[in-house]
Amino acid sequence: MAIELLNRELTLDHPSTPAPSIEKSDVFGRIGSLETRLARNSREIDAAQSVRYRVFVEEMNAMLPPEAMHLKRDFDSYDDICDHLLVVDNAIDGEIEDQIVGTYRLLRQEVAMANGGFYSASEFDIEPLLKRHPDKQFMELGRSCVLPDYRTKRTVELLWQGNWAYALRHGMGAMFGCASFPGVDPQEHALALSFLHQNSLVKDEWMVSAKADLYCDMDMIPAEEINPRQALSAMPPLVKGYLRLGAMIGDGAVVDQAFNTTDVLIVLPIAVISGRYINHFGADAGRFAS
Repeated sequence: MAIELLNRELTLDHPSTPAPSIEKSDVFGRIGSLETRLARNSREIDAAQSVRYRVFVEEMNAMLPPEAMHLKRDFDSYDDICDHLLVVDNAIDGEIEDQIVGTYRLLRQEVAMANGGFYSASEFDIEPLLKRHPDKQFMELGRSCVLPDYRTKRTVELLWQGNWAYALRHGMGAMFGCASFPGVDPQEHALALSFLHQNSLVKDEWMVSAKADLYCDMDMIPAEEINPRQALSAMPPLVKGYLRLGAMIGDGAVVDQAFNTTDVLIVLPIAVISGRYINHFGADAGRFAS
């Protein structure tokens, strides 16, 4: 019932248009005036960091290091090694700084391992997961944010169009990354967290847990007391977007005091993405995989 309800609520109804066929294009799709592509230079990365600051600090009350607060940019050392996926609204008059309305940070395993590891490893014990899958390359998704006026299915679909095309291009076997609930009290999200634990918990070879010293139990409400529709309504759109693609949720949540969030780990093997989403995204994305 829960999966049927999720699929009814989150039907993909805005198929994107592939970008013009350009060799090794960094544009992955378009819907109307919106397009998703990779950042092309430091100026665009700086603009993405500004969007992140507006969402994480001005809206969600994150507390960044003093230099970041002074510059009004969310940045860290990972920005230098990641690729930055953007959603750009070309209908906005002005410079690129005005046109970026959403962003994701993408980190491939080979790059992470050459530069000290994944960002998520600070909260979740991901090393055993990586070791169980030596034949797969993992891709970390992070720093996802969209400006308030653009938090629609259309923008989320474009972000996933970009993620999927990027994963195909680089031969990724699985995606993972932190997804956040607002606030630092897991009890405030007991309904949603309990539903995730009971219905989407990682299993077997995909098992991964929060670090022992940071672990917060997600299973707070008995299953018989949970209304699935209410639980889904209580989740951030990004988390529901992950679920509709077939994602699993790591065991245990982690409170991030600096970002004023309660984090869960999303694990999404490429092989388990349901066929209808592969058809939806893959038909376009495959053109940009080479």
